[in-house]
Amino acid sequence: MTTNTTTGHLIGYKRVSTKAQDAQLQADALAEAGCSRVFEDKASGKNIDRAGLMSALDYMREGDTLVVWKLDRLGRSTKDVLTIAEDLHARGIALRILTGALAGSYSPKGEGKFFFTMMVAFAELERDMIVERTRAGLEAAKAQGRTGGRPKAMTEDMIAAAKARRAAGESYGTIAKALGVGQATVYRHLSE
Repeated sequence: MTTNTTTGHLIGYKRVSTKAQDAQLQADALAEAGCSRVFEDKASGKNIDRAGLMSALDYMREGDTLVVWKLDRLGRSTKDVLTIAEDLHARGIALRILTGALAGSYSPKGEGKFFFTMMVAFAELERDMIVERTRAGLEAAKAQGRTGGRPKAMTEDMIAAAKARRAAGESYGTIAKALGVGQATVYRHLSE
């Protein structure tokens, strides 16, 4: 944790997960912290599309500080919070967390840079672990004779039935309806 000498504005962001919840506790804490402007969302942290957060990020400039009541108000997933922290650091914007285990001010310069560096390192580690788990899962599936990707819309039996119907003069649309697949799917399989 470092002390941040702010050169820009303190910009607050508050979020509650549902419209029924009240953000007054967060609003009071952000006002007490001296935020000149506060943006708000009433949406789950797992939602990527949070208009208030996007507006706050667009509004801020180098030297400003994003102030949140608690780190989990930025997002529910570690990946989301790390992505936001990386963006703030790259733009020269500080982060101030008012409560919780990580309470404090983190500047992208000086000692606070360590916080951002660690956040970036954790993001990279998480991405590497996801890639490693995905690769291991694909290899295990391949060893069991399974392949990835979307399952075929038509089985060999369906293709044989479609060929017989087409030979009997039925239209692609009639065949598709009878087999419960799209007309383009029938056409594609019969033209292969």
